[in-house]
Amino acid sequence: MKELFKIAVVVFEAIAVVVLIVGTILLIGRFVMQMFRRTDLHEAYRDFREGFGRCLLLAIDLLIAADIILTVVLDLSFESLGILGLLVLIRTFLHFIVELELTGRWPWQSSWEQGTRSEPYIVQYGGRGIRETSERSGSDFE
Repeated sequence: MKELFKIAVVVFEAIAVVVLIVGTILLIGRFVMQMFRRTDLHEAYRDFREGFGRCLLLAIDLLIAADIILTVVLDLSFESLGILGLLVLIRTFLHFIVELELTGRWPWQSSWEQGTRSEPYIVQYGGRGIRETSERSGSDFE
């Protein structure tokens, strides 16, 4: 049974690496295509950065799952639990920072709360920018 869990840990870690590599390659390809189409370079960069951040978040989640399986199922000791706690704490902190960088708000904040950004957060919807306001039903189009 332990061999099955060891394989599961390796699979989770391998999937995390594949997500980073394939995601980065696809995002670079999309970025280059947008550059050749002569779209707004700032928007293309922002799309690349957001996509790469999402790849990082998914990879971090997969690595946390692998660490939990490894520690709880295979090597349960106070030392390994302490190391697991430290790894989860660090990776959770990284997750929060990447989320803040991508969305402009903490993961536990609603997108409708005021004061999450100094400027209104612009959401792309159907090719049009929508400015979020403090009222849920009140959005003004730009």
